[in-house]
Amino acid sequence: MPERPTGPSGAGRTRRRGAALEDAILSAAADELTESGFSGLTMDKVAARAGTNKNALYRRWPNRLALAVAAYRRIATTVQPPDTGSLRSDVLAWLRQANRYWSSPQGAILRELLAAAGGATELLAQLQEQSGDAGAAPWLTILGRAIARGEASPEALHPRVATVAMTLLRNEFVVRGVPTAPDEVLVEIVDEVYLPLVRGRGAPSA
Repeated sequence: MPERPTGPSGAGRTRRRGAALEDAILSAAADELTESGFSGLTMDKVAARAGTNKNALYRRWPNRLALAVAAYRRIATTVQPPDTGSLRSDVLAWLRQANRYWSSPQGAILRELLAAAGGATELLAQLQEQSGDAGAAPWLTILGRAIARGEASPEALHPRVATVAMTLLRNEFVVRGVPTAPDEVLVEIVDEVYLPLVRGRGAPSA
């Protein structure tokens, strides 16, 4: 039996359900995030914007943080890592791109969500995976290319090693609260931490 029509008169429109309703909710939540940030997002606002009720939201997401993370995955952009032919240039270019993103309005939303997620490991993983710059895959790609060129040893191909530069940059925003990291900080991360660490992996002991 069809669900009751909605709208001012209830005529000519059938209430959405399933994937169509979920898509409308996520679109509404993404719009709210873009306009008001996580602090301004409420289940009431999202429900009203999507033309549904809060029960429809809570049946799919247990709280507004889980909904916000799902919505953020819609507005985050995926970019391929650089391939300049040099490990140093690749890492510095990727850090600079990440710095621009973290300094942008979308980056501000990401920082809000990361702070709100706290110890919620699953939500943190979703955010880091979608934001790209914080995930391991592009960094492993950059490092893998360097190994193929002979710039690093295969022993360097480890997720913690590959992502250490991004971890240090993320700390500038999340721990120190800077609005953007100066370029000299990025250069220092690459030259004083990342490259010595990578080049030291697999090097013969003295």
